[in-house]
Amino acid sequence: MTSRISPLAGHPATEAPAIDVGALVDAYYARKPDPAIAAQRVAFGTSGHRGSSFDSSFNEAHVLAITQAICELRRAHGIDGPLFLGIDTHALSTPAFESALEVLAANGVETRIAPDGEYTPTPAVSQAILAHNRGRERGLADGIVVTPSHNPPADGGFKYNPPHGGPADTAQTSVIEARANALLADGLREVRRMPFARARTAATTREYDFLGRYVDGLADVIDFDAIRAAAPKLAVDPLGGAGVHYWARIAERHRIQLDVLGESVDPGFSFMTLDWDGQVRMDPSSTYAMRGLIALKDRYDVVFACDTDHDRHGIVARSSGLMPANHYLTVMADYLLRRRPGWRSDTGIGKTAVSSALIDRVAARHGRRLHETPVGFKWFVDGLSDGSLGFGCEESAGASFLARDGRAWSTDKDGITAALLAAEITAREGCDPGQGYERITAELGRSYARRVDAPATLEQKKRLSKLSPGEVRSDTLAGERIDAVLDRAPGNGAAIGGIKVVAPGGWFAARPSGTENIYKVYAESFRDEAHLDELLREAQAMVDAALGSG
Repeated sequence: MTSRISPLAGHPATEAPAIDVGALVDAYYARKPDPAIAAQRVAFGTSGHRGSSFDSSFNEAHVLAITQAICELRRAHGIDGPLFLGIDTHALSTPAFESALEVLAANGVETRIAPDGEYTPTPAVSQAILAHNRGRERGLADGIVVTPSHNPPADGGFKYNPPHGGPADTAQTSVIEARANALLADGLREVRRMPFARARTAATTREYDFLGRYVDGLADVIDFDAIRAAAPKLAVDPLGGAGVHYWARIAERHRIQLDVLGESVDPGFSFMTLDWDGQVRMDPSSTYAMRGLIALKDRYDVVFACDTDHDRHGIVARSSGLMPANHYLTVMADYLLRRRPGWRSDTGIGKTAVSSALIDRVAARHGRRLHETPVGFKWFVDGLSDGSLGFGCEESAGASFLARDGRAWSTDKDGITAALLAAEITAREGCDPGQGYERITAELGRSYARRVDAPATLEQKKRLSKLSPGEVRSDTLAGERIDAVLDRAPGNGAAIGGIKVVAPGGWFAARPSGTENIYKVYAESFRDEAHLDELLREAQAMVDAALGSG
């Protein structure tokens, strides 16, 4: 079950075969998916539809069908305000943007796009939706972000954000998915479309300053006065992603000292170092993908990075190097509960079932409600919208939090504000987030955690997702009596798509990835590394049995 680390992991991306960008784009238009083949159908995972044109899983036909399905969903739900359309820097994002706009314009949808082909981070789209809809009951806006997040360069992705500004829920994506596949099966005959040149100049297509409005609004969320006063040494690497031009504007607009380490855009992402499996993957929480930034830790107090659509963050602290995502999320939760007096006194904390249990202890210490959900940021949208959750986080380095006055800022993950909060923490606390984590563990207990990823077929993932509490035969976990066996999240009773086994000194969870052909096993011990190894061994036996290999 263990992940097999490639000998190329951490090496420059130039040591691996580069994608042929021209061939990738040609395949986007030339290859026609066969809806009778499951892998070539539209399939919404935890973050929209993703795939590659080389595999006939992300092609023009998919984008046309999904966009038409979204237009019909809008009409059915009376959503008649503007649709905010953003893209990231993946090679397939621009052709997909053009295909989507052709359908949106033909359907008469008012569409807001960035000027001059500017890239648009996911949180900028979410913030634009919320800003437009605030105080409205009619003419509500929604959005589309063309991105496969941190996935490899050959991938494309397409996700929908309804009027609440966050990721669409399963009820909505199921409707979009079913209708899109029906359109594919019917040869796209019911798809409305016009040539891109006409769509770009249509009266319904207007430019929107995502960059300026998002950057200006950041002062509502981050204490830039504190950062300016303390002047910590800061650097950021956009990893060639959608926020590539945002960071210099942030530094200028809010008058903070911030070194922007790279502003180049390369659809092959050749400036990266290779991830654990030897692939190019813009994952800011990976020690392999972030090797170049980790080497800078002694030059700066904090160095940060975001993934390609800037909804995930990575934090390199002078004291500790690259912080595991759960470590920084724990620091964020503790800091925000102490340093946001404008939030309601009953504001809780949201986390996924596979995030660190140390966050539970932080919430309990502050007397705040913990809302534990399945994986997927969509589960935090309602709480962030009404202020009952001040902070929502996923173990995969995704988080968002309220503005300082308690208003919703972004109901989707926001890697930019998460990164900037590391600068605020360093400025106000007099220590970097790595030191802050050490303080928390000294008070609440040290956590030893690990996640193991391994390849899995679609059938294996399906079997793992249906693992039930009744299939856990043991009463003990790593020598302790089991407190709970969960297939539903305590916070909302929703299925976690796998299983979680909890004992007093640790837990493990197993679930298939919603975006990649891998499965994930998470474990956390509050004892030591040996206990963690024991947890993982028992998890391995259970997963192997579920996949039919035990």
